[in-house]
Amino acid sequence: MALKLNIIVGSTRPGRVGPRIGQWVKAAAEHHGKFDVALVDLADFHLPLLDEASHPRLAEYQNEPTKQWSASVASADAYVFVTPEYDYFPPASLVNAIQVLSKEWGYKTAGVVSYGGVSGGLRATETLRQLLGNVNVHALPQTVPVPFFPQHMDEDGVFGPAKEVQDGARLMLDELHKWAGALKTLRPAKAGEAAREAA
Repeated sequence: MALKLNIIVGSTRPGRVGPRIGQWVKAAAEHHGKFDVALVDLADFHLPLLDEASHPRLAEYQNEPTKQWSASVASADAYVFVTPEYDYFPPASLVNAIQVLSKEWGYKTAGVVSYGGVSGGLRATETLRQLLGNVNVHALPQTVPVPFFPQHMDEDGVFGPAKEVQDGARLMLDELHKWAGALKTLRPAKAGEAAREAA
């Protein structure tokens, strides 16, 4: 059974380019061929700011957006976060989405594709990696920064990065697959998965 990879577009700002870069990451992951790939747009969940009364560790969610987000995160074995850099930091929308959950992240792995100006979003990536570690995610050091991202957009707005970015994405996906498989053995199997593996 293929490992599930969720590519999460972290910006919800109107006019964002994250979905276009996310589409490219999705195509690269499908071409890589080792994951069942889903593109997940955080904007579709309309998550409020930390509006659950119970601590995320309890998973006692009362609100439908949180329940839907929980199910999406729980379904994956690995993640790629596609993020811009706002004020040298990841978007508040993405920080909130990580902090509103807890157990769903545990013993999984994540890569980051960041985009921005001269730094390609590296400062946001380092902060994001630290936050992911705090929720028990192995955040890969093999990140993929995209500096001066408008230079990689064609006249139709389609994202097509340079060879160095493509090579970095392949390395990240290779590492994600290794870690996702290893970490899955540390998580308790769901009933449906256990039955399929036993069949």
